[in-house]
Amino acid sequence: MTFRATVLTLYPDMFPGALGLSLAGRALEQGVWSLDAVQIRDFATDRHRTVDDTPAGGGAGMVMRADVMARAIDQAAPPGDPRPKLLMSPRGRPLTQERVRELAAGPGAVIVCGRFEGVDQRVIDARGLEEVSIGDYILSGGEPAALILLDAVVRLLPGVMGNEASGAEESFEGGLLEHPHYTRPQQWEGRTIPEVLTSGNHAKIAAWRREQAERLTAERRPDLMPAPHPVTK
Repeated sequence: MTFRATVLTLYPDMFPGALGLSLAGRALEQGVWSLDAVQIRDFATDRHRTVDDTPAGGGAGMVMRADVMARAIDQAAPPGDPRPKLLMSPRGRPLTQERVRELAAGPGAVIVCGRFEGVDQRVIDARGLEEVSIGDYILSGGEPAALILLDAVVRLLPGVMGNEASGAEESFEGGLLEHPHYTRPQQWEGRTIPEVLTSGNHAKIAAWRREQAERLTAERRPDLMPAPHPVTK
């Protein structure tokens, strides 16, 4: 089954962008996944192709219109389309590796890229858009966030990565940050590869990697560390 991505945007030329290169690009050429970038302005009805208007209640900026957005969404995802409808938004639920895996296991996604001050809340509610955030910062639009989401998803599709084990031994996959990596040369600027990694003892190597992952996670992302079990008497 091909993973189908449809992106609704005011800047379709931003796609596939980096997704047309490397593993994702090769998979796109091979038909492992497909990408359709849809111009939202094509669904405006006035001669100026207006997609936004001033915010109700006053304030700075502009808001993307519900009627125009709804026509674009309905064309991209007609009744019966099983794909989730996502809106890239800084107020959305943070994207996690767990959600990425869920999306990669599905039929695809319809991704709405907002601009200006955002999208009229009525179309978010009426079309059941799932708001997704890639971090606590503001971008000029949803397109860069959509590219990041798709990159995270596409690399997990069957056949995209040369070594499937690569996807299972990374940060967040086991609840921890990834352990440090080393490769040749054995010595570089007076620094050597940890001896345990060249010992050939796979049990010791696995234990070292686990220890290092736990140390890095505790230092940098303590929020990811499992809560200690309560002591019972």
